[in-house]
Amino acid sequence: MEQNYVECPELSGKTIQTLRIYKDTGDGTDLHIELTDGTSFTCSLSHLPTIKASLYKGGVGTPETIRDYDV
Repeated sequence: MEQNYVECPELSGKTIQTLRIYKDTGDGTDLHIELTDGTSFTCSLSHLPTIKASLYKGGVGTPETIRDYDV
């Protein structure tokens, strides 16, 4: 079963000194956390484009879908 999250138990109980969220420059949005014990945590979040396409036959009423293409 695939998890829908990433767990970071090493960060539990630590205190955040500084938290910075950097704007997406094309490679994703970066999150940088500096902790009071001298360690740091970084995370990059990105959104991948998806393509949805359909072949359909139009006319009167609801179009008839011939095929859906999901990439």
